[in-house]
Amino acid sequence: MSTLVTGIGELTTNDDELGRMRDAAVVLEGGLVAWVGQAAAAPAADARVDVAGRAVLPGWVDSHTHLVFAGDRTAEFEARMAGEPYAAGGIGVTVAATRAASDDELAANLDRLADEALRGGTTALEVKTGYGLTVADELRSARIAAARADAVTFLGAHLVPEGSDAQGYVDLVAGEMLEAVAPHVDAVDVFCERGAFDEQQSRRVLEAARARGLALRVHGNQLGPGPGTRLAVELGALSVDHVAFLDDDEVAMLADSWHGGRGTVATVLPACDLSTRMPLAPARRLLDAGAVVAIASNCNPGTSYTTSMAYCVATAVLQMGLTVEEAVRAATLGGAAAIDRDAPRTGRDGRPLAPLGRIRPGARADLQVLDAPSVTHLAYRPGVPLVHAVWRAGDLVVAPDRLS
Repeated sequence: MSTLVTGIGELTTNDDELGRMRDAAVVLEGGLVAWVGQAAAAPAADARVDVAGRAVLPGWVDSHTHLVFAGDRTAEFEARMAGEPYAAGGIGVTVAATRAASDDELAANLDRLADEALRGGTTALEVKTGYGLTVADELRSARIAAARADAVTFLGAHLVPEGSDAQGYVDLVAGEMLEAVAPHVDAVDVFCERGAFDEQQSRRVLEAARARGLALRVHGNQLGPGPGTRLAVELGALSVDHVAFLDDDEVAMLADSWHGGRGTVATVLPACDLSTRMPLAPARRLLDAGAVVAIASNCNPGTSYTTSMAYCVATAVLQMGLTVEEAVRAATLGGAAAIDRDAPRTGRDGRPLAPLGRIRPGARADLQVLDAPSVTHLAYRPGVPLVHAVWRAGDLVVAPDRLS
């Protein structure tokens, strides 16, 4: 069944040829975008939805989340707001709660947060493991994530568990744990940071993952200067995330990685930067240098307990110096690039996967409609819930009663 979405006052396509269109229409069919153009030239379809001059843009692609968890870290947040510095060791609190939770409890919490994100316009999610840190708990986290997420990342190298020997734990992550989770994940991540894993340990995990045929990602340069970004670019990681502390050479390295093909995406996490009272990542400097930037929520119970990509976009505009168009692109197409879904791919089960983050023929039909005439309102009216309707893979999953 085909659906004509018409009456679009402003359409953000993220397509270099189509650009940003006025008085536009889109045809959805078979879970994909079938046609894009001026409303006056739209073809017939089985169903017709008039959005009455509202803005339409791709659904958010949240390329960095930690949604398989249990427990609460409100006290830690309050302590940070009172002046305590953030340290990676707080992760251990969530590890204990997650290990104690049942599969059903973890799945229910993931579903709750994923539904909340969907109502906010997020149509594609990456979800990491990393709060189990045993073979059995990381495996169940990967299975739970795979049931809901568009991309699953193994983050066994999140923290050395209490009572474990660091080198012995790295051996476990790069060996038995990786082999157990590999059929259920798309990529492997490592927290390359003081208090977590050093360069040698991070390299060991990433090289084992690459040998297993999995994509690579890195948490890097969050708490201070460090080797994470350089290691990510050297090993051809899909993304390096956080990147709050970058020197000029690292910025240039990320930009240069895109010369001649796919490079490493710099993923900024503005809600996390604010929650931890760390410097905001240099998104403006990265874009000016020619790097590809993604914006993600980093939703987790300790340092960024939000699913609101609109909040992250508004922050990027109001405090990081991005234009609205740049921030929207980073939160949609940039996120798609960070999870390797900006072009057609083949999934873990061998089925074809349509591109995300664009509204053009052949892309997955992920659209959000704002109760506003332009995407500019995302920053012009920060904090206001503007999502009016959402299509995911061609299905109308969020709709007010008055949409017809």
